Amino acid sequence: MSTGFGATVNVAKPKKGQSVAIFGLGAVGLAAAEGARVSGASRIIGVDLNPSRFEQAKKFGVTEFVNPKDYNKPVQEAIVEMTGGGVDRSVECTGSIQAMISAFECVHDGWGVAVLVGVPNKDDAFKTHPVNLLNEKTVKGTFFGNYKPRSDIPAVVEKYMNKELELDKFITHTVPFSEINKAFELMLAGEGLRCVIRMDE
Repeated sequence: MSTGFGATVNVAKPKKGQSVAIFGLGAVGLAAAEGARVSGASRIIGVDLNPSRFEQAKKFGVTEFVNPKDYNKPVQEAIVEMTGGGVDRSVECTGSIQAMISAFECVHDGWGVAVLVGVPNKDDAFKTHPVNLLNEKTVKGTFFGNYKPRSDIPAVVEKYMNKELELDKFITHTVPFSEINKAFELMLAGEGLRCVIRMDE
């Protein structure tokens, strides 16, 4: 959770009322969306190839959904058109090199910031036209949401304890330890975000 949430609040740093696109609506991406919600983003666009994730993403503040398969052009072009020039911030949480490029190319010229969270294949290359950089778009990367565990995580826990941060919605299933393999199956099928394993059974 801290990786996606931190990528938004610590690295992308959207201002209240800005637009944010989140690429990948798994647990990390939904944590990034939660960060955008907490930051006061007015428009949070969720981008994912799996339409079954869209309904759940609403709980995390996602206001609009884009499935790249629904377009006959690159998804970044669709997002630029639907936002009238691009989003203010984007956070990529898939590890797909194409999603990384799309996340960068969909931010607004002049002030747009894209944050890369997913880990790409070692042979992948990030390719974009140099004019995207000349147009003052910014790309950043992060590990663990730029949190220092010892000094920063207690503040995240405090936000949760003060009800400023909603973590309970990340728990989609609870299973006894005897069914731990079911938790892995749910995760691999993309049907569960986080599963609590009960040790009392």
